[in-house]
Amino acid sequence: MQKVFQALSESNRYYIVELLRQHGSLTVGELVDKTNLRQPQVSKHLRILHEAGVVDIYPDANRRVYKLRPQAFIELDHWLASYRQMWEDRFDQLDEYLDYIQKKGDRK
Repeated sequence: MQKVFQALSESNRYYIVELLRQHGSLTVGELVDKTNLRQPQVSKHLRILHEAGVVDIYPDANRRVYKLRPQAFIELDHWLASYRQMWEDRFDQLDEYLDYIQKKGDRK
């Protein structure tokens, strides 16, 4: 998962992932057009994203089509779920404490 975070931490790679999220799948040429980066730069970013498990590559005649790999995002979601649960528990405790304070103030 650390590789996924490292891959997404670079702004151009994050933007490429957002484009793939919006469009489903894109070729290198389409990504070059949409990012205004040169082809070697886009290819390098895609290689890093592929190595991190964020994108898959599908051949289509003489082109390579890139698509997001759901498993990487499922793993991120599971990791984030533990933090969501922790914060929900803390907010529940805060809510209980505020209710206690309010009831205590109403008795006076």
